[in-house]
Amino acid sequence: MKHDIRLITALFMATGSLFASAVIPPPADADPGSTLSVTVERVAEPRGQIMIAIFKGEEAYKTNQPIQATAASVEGDSVTAEFSLEPGEYGIKLYHDVNGDGEMNTNPFGMPTEPFGFSNNAPVRFGPPGWNAAKFEIGAEGASQIISIN
Repeated sequence: MKHDIRLITALFMATGSLFASAVIPPPADADPGSTLSVTVERVAEPRGQIMIAIFKGEEAYKTNQPIQATAASVEGDSVTAEFSLEPGEYGIKLYHDVNGDGEMNTNPFGMPTEPFGFSNNAPVRFGPPGWNAAKFEIGAEGASQIISIN
């Protein structure tokens, strides 16, 4: 069980630091490409922000190197954010920064105390979901992800 806690904690500690600047915009020379719509559902507390990180490819997902990230204000029980991305395989990691401190808060045992989620609603079993569970395709027509946070 301790090993599982460390895996989950490592993910969210790294994810929390991803958002130190709150937003990673697309590169200036990026082709606007397709639209990815990300809707986060089951938001229990209408305050704070949803921190969303988009990863292109397995290596970026595993090493927490997002291609884009944003902080979307929470004002109700769902939040939607849109991203312009080129077609390809992507994964999403997100959490609800309820208290607005810019970090994924944890309890004394290192377990997340703020809600979180992954693309495809990939389940957390023995640690964060791997790439194969979270990856999805964005085509020329775009894509959408509806993620329920835990």
